[in-house]
Amino acid sequence: WLRRCTHYLFIVVVAVNSTLLTINAGDYIFYTDWAWTSFVVFSISQTLMLVVGATYYLTFTGVPGTATYYALIMTVYTWIAKGAWFALGYPYDFIVTPVWLPSAMLLDLAYWATKKNKHSLILFGGVLCGMSLPLFNMVNLITVADPLETAFKYPRPTLPPYMTPIEPQVGKFYNSPVALGAGAGAVLACTFAALGCKLNTW
Repeated sequence: WLRRCTHYLFIVVVAVNSTLLTINAGDYIFYTDWAWTSFVVFSISQTLMLVVGATYYLTFTGVPGTATYYALIMTVYTWIAKGAWFALGYPYDFIVTPVWLPSAMLLDLAYWATKKNKHSLILFGGVLCGMSLPLFNMVNLITVADPLETAFKYPRPTLPPYMTPIEPQVGKFYNSPVALGAGAGAVLACTFAALGCKLNTW
């Protein structure tokens, strides 16, 4: 009973936090000076939030396909949240949210193809998920409205201190945010996939 309750609580908490991460991650389209820096950071954070919850859910049920189902939960939560923000006049495109689904499908594929081998899920699934999500997130970035046009249409008179740009970070990440996000994500996602599996062995 306790394990079941903890399971459902974990699913809700991680999915809600993933939703909040995504809402905040959308802000990088407004700050062109920090766009690539923010893209890398938020790509990695979303990768890790996806992989730990999806791996936990997948190994808890033992049924290939539940990682994708978990990503679908995150997507629906985000649609609801973004719908509320959009109703308040905040410029969000709904097309940005399903970016988790293909990466979660790769987790399911790694688990299914290796006959439910947890170590293969951690290694292969983690690498595939970590490398793919920044790529899909770049597709996400391409599909949203032009950052400058949006920034002028929806002016921000004040910025919270943590989002205030200090100076332009041109070329800081060698103009390849997808490569950096994919490289870091591939390493870190394996660690978080292992954490997701470990959460089932309390």
